[in-house]
Formats: sequence, C-alpha cells, structure tokens
Amino acid sequence: MTVNTISKNVETIRKAEKSLAEAFEQIDEISLSNQRRVLQAFKNNRLSEIHFAERTGYGLGDPGREVIDNIYAEVMQAESTAVRLQFVSGTHAIACALFGNLRAGDRMVSLTGRPYDTLQPVIGLSNPQKSNSSIPHQQSLIGSGVLYEEIKFSDAMNLIRDQTSENYPNSCELTVKQLSSSLKHISSLLEKPTKLIHIQKAPGYDSERRAITNEEINRLCQIVRRYRSDVIIMVDNCYGEFVELNEPPACGADLIAGSLIKNPGGGLAITGGYIAGKSDLVEQALVRVTAPGLKGQLGLLYNQNRLILQGLFMAPAIVANAVKGAMLSALVLQEAGYLVNPKPFIKRSDIVQTIEFGTAEKLVRFCQAVQASSPVDSYVIPEPGDMPGYTDQVIMCAGTFHQGATIELSADGPIRPPFRAYLQGGLTYQHVKCMLENVLEYLN
Repeated sequence: MTVNTISKNVETIRKAEKSLAEAFEQIDEISLSNQRRVLQAFKNNRLSEIHFAERTGYGLGDPGREVIDNIYAEVMQAESTAVRLQFVSGTHAIACALFGNLRAGDRMVSLTGRPYDTLQPVIGLSNPQKSNSSIPHQQSLIGSGVLYEEIKFSDAMNLIRDQTSENYPNSCELTVKQLSSSLKHISSLLEKPTKLIHIQKAPGYDSERRAITNEEINRLCQIVRRYRSDVIIMVDNCYGEFVELNEPPACGADLIAGSLIKNPGGGLAITGGYIAGKSDLVEQALVRVTAPGLKGQLGLLYNQNRLILQGLFMAPAIVANAVKGAMLSALVLQEAGYLVNPKPFIKRSDIVQTIEFGTAEKLVRFCQAVQASSPVDSYVIPEPGDMPGYTDQVIMCAGTFHQGATIELSADGPIRPPFRAYLQGGLTYQHVKCMLENVLEYLN
C-alpha cells in the first residue's frame, strides 16, 4: 500500500466519522444509561471478591454463581436469569429454553419469519440429508411432537403499522374483521394449542428482513396479549444486548436467551450463554441442561466468575464501540458504492452490519481483509467451506482472542446471491477504523 493510498483511505474514514458525530453522541448516551444499570446491579447485589472463589464438584450452594444470576437478572430486567458455561452457544441456550417449555402437542409460532439457520435443525425445518446438520430429525422439536408455524416478517411489521395508525388506536380490541386479508390467519395461529411465540431480534441471513427494535417487540407483545394472556413470548436476544436503553423483558417478553461470547460477555467470557425471564420458565429450561429432579441450581462456572462479571461490567462500553464501528463501516462502504443494511444513520437495535457485494469474489476479498486486520491469525487466508447448521457454504473470518466471539471484530457470509457479508463486533472503535483502511485497499 502506497503512502498516497493510505492517506486517501484515512481521509475517507475521517470524513465519514465527522458526519456521524451527532449519532455517536446518542450512542454514548445509551451506553452511559446501560452502564449505570449494570453498576447499580453490582452494587445492589453486594458483589465481593469472595464471589470469585473457585468451586468444585456439583457446584451446590455456589454463592458466586448465585450472585452472577442475580446481577444478570437485574441487568436484563427479568425475574430470574441462569448464566451457565454449559451452554456451548446462543443456539444451545435457545434450544434449551424451547425444549424446556414445549411439549408434544404444543405449537410454536415464529412471529418474525424463518429463524436463523442454526436454529432450523433444532425446530426440525432442515433436512439432515440436505444440510450439514448432524442432528437427527426425530430429536428436533417437530420430531418430538411439537407443532410449528411461522408468520412472514413483512406481515408482522404490517401488523405493527396497522395497530399504531391513526385509524387503529391502541385501545381497540383486535378482531379478524379489522385485520387486512393477508393478516387474518394470525388470530387463528395465536389460539390454542399455541404455547410459545418466538421473536428473533437480529436478521440472521434472511435478506427479506432487518433487525427489530425493542419498541417493535413491545408492540408485538401487546398485540399477542390481546389474543392470549397465557402464551409464552420468547425473544432470541443475540447481538441485541445493550444496544438500546432496555432489554426485551422490560418490553413484554417472558423469556430471552443469548450467548456470552456476543454482547454481554464484553470480550472476556470464554464461552457460555444465558437465559432470562420469568422464574418458572427459566427453571424449566435449566432442567434441559441438567436432568429432571436435579433442577438448575448446580453446575460449575470453572473459576470464570471474575471474567464473566468483568466482561458484563465492560459490555455497555464495548457494545457502543461495536455500534459506532458498524455505522462507520456502513457509511464508508456505502460511499464506496456498496449496498448496506442498515443505512449509516438508522437507529440501531443490534450490532450486525450487512454489506452486499454482488459477487462471491468480492465477498471473499472483504472477509480476507477483515482477517488480515485481526490481532490473532492475521496471516490466515479464509476460504468458503461447509459449516454445521448451514445449508450453503459459508466464509468466516475471525482473528479473535476467543474462538467464534462475535463481539470481537469478525465477519461472515453464505456463498449465495446477493453475496452479503455480515460484519459485527469490535472491542475497540480504533480497531474498526484500522480494518476499514485495510478493506478499502483490498477491495480496490
């Protein structure tokens, strides 16, 4: 890279950064509010060095695990939370929540379209013979006798729009007659045997949808409650923690789940996940982690208490770095001629930024540039390959300190049109800027 090229790229990024100054101030205000809530939870639960002590065996009566659960519950604005390193991923935590609270004959309805790729085999939507999933179909929810339906994402968004329009005040009772013809089936899907409504906050690899805000989640919860007061509303909260002022339980959700190596782990948690929500629902989910009769108040945290808590303490600031980095990336790459979603100045509800490259070659080049900008394994050249749980080949780049930690700067994308990259994370905002300098050089 020549000196002139470096100077040009630096100036391009600096100019975009100045344009985003006001938006960055708003992100800092959200981060400050979330930091206050996290700090208050630590203080309210009287966190002490004694809670960092190592435990062995079953982990019975572990005060460290108990205080972590209580702090997380307060931070996530929920009755109860279970933070466990036994969860191998966010998908695993979500699966435990689903299997723990659904029985044969119950119906699960996805209110935001087809769930993320790795959750499809859990539900039973993917054919193991036609995908890279090794999970037998009979061990999925559908294979276990759970019924499943889904509503198009666009229909759910139309329902929110209709409900909040001037001709459709919030105080009105929803009736089939009042709904547009394309949405009439929603009322029947919310009747029994429907037991659980699933809402996915992040878009996943679905090109027809976007991340949804907690305000929209609140409106969906209000609509559902007008039909059913007893149905469980569960939110896949992955990538969304600390991006907004509140978490989904404060907006009407009964249950949420996510990964510790995404937002809430703050780049320090080495693995694990969490489930938060109503106490009885969290307990049912934990039975799937252990066994009936054992319940969930056991299990080691493997001497990771301090890092779990320190990561949570740092998470509001680190998530703010990631959101700023996503907005900067969107503006810089949009001005370079690429389609981006969300647009640079759009209010964020998760940390994921998509960039559409149009060709497999440019998608691969972009991911290679991100990898080359990484602190770990920068010399590795990523190539597309088969991944468990995905039906298409996927290219993944993540030179991270923790394997697969998407709160650290990383990118991935399926090798299928329109060849979108999904960029997320960034422990420091400065790292994102360094990455963009490299990306501009690689793409040119």
